[in-house]
Amino acid sequence: MNDPISDFLIRIKNAYMAGKVQFEVPHSKMKEAIADVLKRHGFISKIATKKEGVKKFMVIDLAYQNKIPKFTNVVIISKPGKRVYVPHNKLPKVLGGLGITIVSTPEGIMSGSFAKKKKLGGELICKIW
Repeated sequence: MNDPISDFLIRIKNAYMAGKVQFEVPHSKMKEAIADVLKRHGFISKIATKKEGVKKFMVIDLAYQNKIPKFTNVVIISKPGKRVYVPHNKLPKVLGGLGITIVSTPEGIMSGSFAKKKKLGGELICKIW
């Protein structure tokens, strides 16, 4: 797979589907920023980084509510071959506000609702619920 962001999001979904409590992924600043947004919205509970030699990993703790995963699905919108950009007034709502969109703006990675408040558009990365 050539798209590390899609791979990261699918790994989170697969870890939830497998019932895992914790898993690790290779580290990057972009993945860490996305994980931060997911943590702020309660989709994951904890993020830690660890180093093994020259390689850096993120250890992610998943969040469950009554044994039900907080993260049930992800739709990846921007891909390396087709980037999708939206202005702040066209940012979509996910499941009537139950889910979130993740947007890469000039001020960094943030949720769609926060980008809308700041009147920032950008690259629509994914929808999560």
